[in-house]
Amino acid sequence: MSLLISALSGLIFGLGLILSGMANPSKVSAFLDLAGAWDPSLALVMGGAVGVGLIGFARARRRRIAWSGDPIELPTNTVIDARLLGGGLLFGIGWGLGGYCPGPALVAAGSGSGEALLFVGAMLAGMALHDRLIARR
Repeated sequence: MSLLISALSGLIFGLGLILSGMANPSKVSAFLDLAGAWDPSLALVMGGAVGVGLIGFARARRRRIAWSGDPIELPTNTVIDARLLGGGLLFGIGWGLGGYCPGPALVAAGSGSGEALLFVGAMLAGMALHDRLIARR
C-alpha cells in the first residue's frame, strides 16, 4: 500500500510540475528575470506549494504517521550554518543557470528532453562528488 501511495503521489506531483510550467526552463528563467520580462505566475505556484506544505508539515508534527501508516521523521536540526547557506546558494545558482531544480528536471528528463537529461546527469555527478568528499572527512 505504501508503494502505491508513493507512486500516486509522485504521479500527481509530476503532473502538477508539468501543468504549472515548473518543468519548462524558459518559464523558470522568465520568473527569475526580475529586471526584464518578468513572469510572476510561478510565484503563485510556489505560494500554493508552500500552503500545501504548511498543512502537510503541521499534520506531520501532530500525528508523526503518514497516510500509509509509515512513521514520519522530521528534521530536528535548526542551525543555519555555512554548509546550509552554501548549499542554498549552489541550488539557486544551478536553478538560475539551468532553469531546473531536481524535481522538475526529473520530470522533464522522463519526457526525453536532452537538456534535462544532461542536467540530471550533472546533478547526479555532483551528488556523487559530494558523497565522496564528505566520506573522506
